[in-house]
Amino acid sequence: MQLFVTFGVTKTMMTKPDTWYVAFGPDRTIKSDTRATGPARTTKTFKSEIDAKVFAREIMAKGWTATAGTLNPVQPKRTIAASQIDDWINLDRVG
Repeated sequence: MQLFVTFGVTKTMMTKPDTWYVAFGPDRTIKSDTRATGPARTTKTFKSEIDAKVFAREIMAKGWTATAGTLNPVQPKRTIAASQIDDWINLDRVG
């Protein structure tokens, strides 16, 4: 929520809440990945599925793993497993 004061009157402008998350981290199955010594996973939230997909593509390009889904109370609930993430981020690509 953002507050604005105009001529002594406070107005509230509601911002769109985050509705998607991407949890990501180094691929710990690759033993030679020296980055795998840090935190296990990190989560970032997004206002749209498209923004989440763009970020997930960047994470996957680094060779890291990712999962995604909708935040509560968004309905219908969606969860994207690590094994499904490639298909999910490429659904809107043609050719």
